[in-house]
Amino acid sequence: MKIIDFEEVVAQIKVKEAIEVMRNCFMDYGNGKISQTTRLVESLPDGKNKNIFAIMPAYLGDGRYFGAKIITAFPDNHLQQLPSHLGEILLFDSRNGVPVAMIDANSITWIRTAAVSALATDFLAKKDAKTLALVGAGQQAVSHLEAICAIRPINKVSVYDLSKDRSLTFRETMKKKYPQIEFVSGDTLEETVNQADIICTLTTSKDAFLQKEWITPGTHINAIGTFTPETREITSELMKESDIYVDDYEATLKESGDLLIPIAEGVLSKSAILGSLSELVSGKTFVENQGQSITIFDAVGLAIEDLCLAEYIYQKVKETK
Repeated sequence: MKIIDFEEVVAQIKVKEAIEVMRNCFMDYGNGKISQTTRLVESLPDGKNKNIFAIMPAYLGDGRYFGAKIITAFPDNHLQQLPSHLGEILLFDSRNGVPVAMIDANSITWIRTAAVSALATDFLAKKDAKTLALVGAGQQAVSHLEAICAIRPINKVSVYDLSKDRSLTFRETMKKKYPQIEFVSGDTLEETVNQADIICTLTTSKDAFLQKEWITPGTHINAIGTFTPETREITSELMKESDIYVDDYEATLKESGDLLIPIAEGVLSKSAILGSLSELVSGKTFVENQGQSITIFDAVGLAIEDLCLAEYIYQKVKETK
C-alpha cells in the first residue's frame, strides 16, 4: 500500500487539473456512475463542543476505487500552528477490495474544496468579475485565491480575518506570489466584502455574519466554511434574497446550517435551491442572466470529491514510480 503525504499530493497536481477532475467527478455523479454515503460526524465528548471527527465514504464504480476520508476538524488548531482539518484517505481497489493507498486528507481537502468553488464560480459569477473578498485568512484562503484566479481575471483581493496578524501575514505572503494583484484589508467585514464581485466565506463560525445590506446584485458567494446543521456563515435574509445552488441536495439538506436554519425559521423553503453542481456541469440546469442577481454556492464538501482526487493522485504516483 502506497503512503502519499501532503508534499507529494501538492507536487502531483496543478489547480487547473484539479478543477477538471472535479468537473468529471460531478458529471459522473450526476450520471449515477459514482456514489457516496452520508457523512458520519461526531462531536468529540471533550467538553469543548466544537471538535469534530468525521468519516466520509464513497464508491467510484467497478474497475475503479472505493474508500473513505477519515478526518478531524479542530477550529483552534491555528493556535498550535496546525491546520484545522487533518486526517487520511484510505483507497481500495474495487475489483478485489485490496487497500492500495493512504493519502494525506488535509492536502486533498485543501485542493478539492477550492477547485469545486472555482468550478461553481465559473458557472455562477459574472464573466468580467475582477475583485475577490476572502473571509478567513487560513489555509483555504490560499487555495481559493489560486483557484478563483484560474477562472477569472482577479486584480484586487480584500481579506478579513478575526486575527489581524493572520490577515497581515496572508496579504504580505500573497503579494509576493501575485505581484499583479492589489491586496487590501478592510477595517470591518462590511468594508472588506463591499463591492466585491466574488466572496468566499472560509470560516468555522457558528453564527451567521454576512449581511444582505452589504451585498450588491451581481455578486457571487461561495459559502464553504461550515458543514453542520448548527453552524452557518450567511444570514437568513441574505439567503432569502439570493439564487441558491448547492454541491448536493441530500448532503446540504442534512448538513448545511446556512440552509437548514432559515428553513426552520420559515424564511426559506427547499424549493429555494435552484440547482446542484452536477446539474450545472451536465447542462441540466442553466443560469439565466448570469451576473445580475446575488448567487450563493452552498457547499458542505462531499466524499466523491475526496475519492476522485485521491484516485487521480494515486494514478499519477503509480505512473511516475
